[in-house]
Parts: sequence; C-alpha cells; structure tokens
Amino acid sequence: METLSLDGIEIAYDRYGAGKPLVLLHGYPLDHTIWEPLIPLLLNSADLILPDLRGFGKSTVPDGIYSMTDMASDIAGLLDRLQIVKAVIVGHSMGGYVALAFARAFPERVLGLGLVSTQARDDSPEKKEARFKSAAEIIENGVRQVAESMPAKLSPNPDVKNTARSIIAAQQAPGLAGALQAMAGRGDSSPILGGMKFPVAILHGSADELIPIERAREMKAGISQAELTEINGGGHMLMLESPAQTAEALKRLL
Repeated sequence: METLSLDGIEIAYDRYGAGKPLVLLHGYPLDHTIWEPLIPLLLNSADLILPDLRGFGKSTVPDGIYSMTDMASDIAGLLDRLQIVKAVIVGHSMGGYVALAFARAFPERVLGLGLVSTQARDDSPEKKEARFKSAAEIIENGVRQVAESMPAKLSPNPDVKNTARSIIAAQQAPGLAGALQAMAGRGDSSPILGGMKFPVAILHGSADELIPIERAREMKAGISQAELTEINGGGHMLMLESPAQTAEALKRLL
C-alpha cells in the first residue's frame, strides 16, 4: 500500500487499473481488503482507488470522536493529492455514510455514487445509545468481542464470515470506537437525495441482517435516476458474497 499525509493523518490506499476514477470505501469494522474480489473484474474499466478510512487498516488511528465529514474530507484530500478532480464514489455500509457525506460536501466532484448495503437515514435514539455503549466497551475490552460476534451478522456464508473475522481482529480499538461515535453522530442524508445530478447505483441483499432492504428501496424512491440491484439471498457483504453481480452493477457508473 501507499500512504499520503493529509493534515497529520496518514491515509493508506491501494490503486489498480486505468480509466474513470472509482473510489471504493469500506464499511465498519473492516478495511479496504473487502474489495479485493472486485479488482480483477473492474481494473480494465476503472482507475481503482481503495483507501483505508481513518482509524482502520494501515491508516492513522486518531484518538477521540470522528465524523463522517472528517472521513469525507480525507477522501477529498486524497483525490487532491492524486490530482483527481472528479470520481465515482462507492461506499459500503459505513462507507456509504461517508460517500453520502462526500456527495453533500463536494457534489461537484462526484461523477457517480454507489451505495452498497447502506442507508440514507440517521440512527434512531436507541441505536445511537447502543453505538456509544459499544464504543465504550471496545475501548475497555478491545476488538476481540467484535471479531467474535459481528461476522454472523455480516453474512450467512461461512467463508465470508471467516474473512470478516480476520479483518476485524486486525483493527485497533480506538478506530472502531471513533467510527461508532461518528456513525451515531451522523445526520439524515435523505434530504439531499432528490437533488443529486449524477448517476446512482444502489445494491442491497435481501437477507441483510444489519440494514433492511427497505432502506435501499427508500433511497431508490428518493433518487429518480438511481438503479437498484437487489441480490436475492445476499447478506451485508455483497462484494465478497456476489462479486460478479456487484461489479456489474458498479460498471453502470463508469
């Protein structure tokens, strides 16, 4: 991986292929490696940029609370340093929240938007409270419990669960805690959906246990030009469960 320093934050990223810039943002509590099955399927069509968001993978793990705006600004700074003015931004789960924050802050830089296993709504008060509680527990006890318990919610596929478990176990507690607090503090992105002027691809699995597929259908209803791909039986990790279908849906943005 390569790294770039952005206002004191080291952002690590991999880059493959050539063509229209395509940024793939991972979800919580994972890193850029979730996208690896898509690389051979997309590298002939796109300039693939796979960053580790702040707090994850090989990027800097700052202490304290993060925000979706912080993470979106990191991506804008990364694109600046790579001399990329506009890009297709694709986000999975928490990465989708970052992608929506990017679209809100930098709409003129978005060539297209991909929303994978994510939602525009903000958290309910109960969900916010649960995230803050989880953040405190992770700071106290580390990431082991997350690595043991979360994979079962991410996918019904045993191989995908094992892959996710290994990725989660390699993360650092302050990063997970900061991201949980950022997700709890994010706003509702629903109001910006109708004003989007770029193509949007929405992908969701019918068996997603973390974010119900109705959230994807809500986003589709709010974006006139969006295309929704529903993957029957898919869980929360479509890029690992159904890489070919995921890649085909994202190619519509290129």
